[in-house]
Amino acid sequence: METVKNAAQYVSETVQGTGAEASKEANKQVAKDNDASVGTRASAAKDALVDKKDEVSHDTKADVNKEKAKN
Repeated sequence: METVKNAAQYVSETVQGTGAEASKEANKQVAKDNDASVGTRASAAKDALVDKKDEVSHDTKADVNKEKAKN
């Protein structure tokens, strides 16, 4: 039963990591947009950093759950 739980958590964390990655990339594009205001660009750059942290966190949790599910 624990293996099924770990597999489900792996899938969940993988999906969340992919979402954070997509958000990060979108924010990076806004941060690079010369037509956006300085405040908008700065906010997007900050958000991209937070998204990167979230992406790494979710990917790490997914990897841990993947390994647990193998056992």
